[in-house]
Amino acid sequence: TELAFERVVMETALRAALINKEFVVYYQAQVDGATDTIVGMEALVRWNHPTMGLVSPAKFIPLAESTGLIIKLDRYVMKTAMTQMKEWHKKGLNPGILAMNLAVKQLQQEDFIEMFKQLMTETECKAEWIELEVTEGQIMTNPEKAIKILTQISDLGVKLAVDDFGTGYSSLAYLKRLPIDKLKIDQTFVRDLPDDEEDAGITKAVIALAKSLNLRVIAEGVETKEQRDFLVENGCENIQGYYYSKPIPADAFEVLLKSGFIF
Repeated sequence: TELAFERVVMETALRAALINKEFVVYYQAQVDGATDTIVGMEALVRWNHPTMGLVSPAKFIPLAESTGLIIKLDRYVMKTAMTQMKEWHKKGLNPGILAMNLAVKQLQQEDFIEMFKQLMTETECKAEWIELEVTEGQIMTNPEKAIKILTQISDLGVKLAVDDFGTGYSSLAYLKRLPIDKLKIDQTFVRDLPDDEEDAGITKAVIALAKSLNLRVIAEGVETKEQRDFLVENGCENIQGYYYSKPIPADAFEVLLKSGFIF
C-alpha cells in the first residue's frame, strides 16, 4: 500500500513538474580520446524538484515510461536541447553532434516523424547535428516495426545509435538491417577494464563488429585514464564518462566548449 501510495504521489508530482517546467537538460561530453577534443554531447534530463532538489533519473524515468509521460518528457528534452544547439552555433561554437535518447513509446507514436520534422524547423536545428539513441532492448521488442520507423528517421538525415549494446539480445541478422550509424558499448563492460579479461574480450569484439559493419563506436561510463587508454588503443576513440566530464548544465558546458579540457 505504501509503495502504491508513493507511486501515485510521484506520478502527480511528475505531471505537475511537466507543467511547471521543473525539468532541466544537462549535457555530458562525448570526446575523441586520442586528441581530448569534444566531438559531441548527450542530452540528459534532470528533475529539479522545488523541495526535494535534484531527483535521480533512476527514480522518475521508469515511472514516466510506465505512465506514458515519457512522450511529453522526451519531447520537452528534445526541444530544449535542439534550441540550445542552435544557440551554440549562433555564438560560433562547434558543439559537434547532439545525442538524445529516444524512448520506445515515441517510436510507437504515429505522429513522431511529423513532430520531429516540425521540431527541427521550429528550433532551426539541422538534421546533421542530431543523433538519436535507441536501446538494444527497445529495438528487439518489435524489430520489424523498429526497422521501419528508424529508416524514416535515417531518411531525414538524422544519425542513429544503439545504446547499451551487448546487454540485450539483438540478432545480428536484424543489426545489419537497421539503418544505424553507431554502437554504444555499455558501461557494464567498461567498468572493469582493462583488468577483467572477459570484459576486455567483449569490448574488443564489439569494436571489431562495429568496424566490420562500417559503424562508429563509442564507450560510455569511462572513469579512468587506464580505461580510456585501453579503448583508444583498441580502436574505440569516442569516449563518454566521468573521466572527462559529468553531465553538466548548459552554461557550464558552454565554458567547456570554449576552454576545452585541462589535464
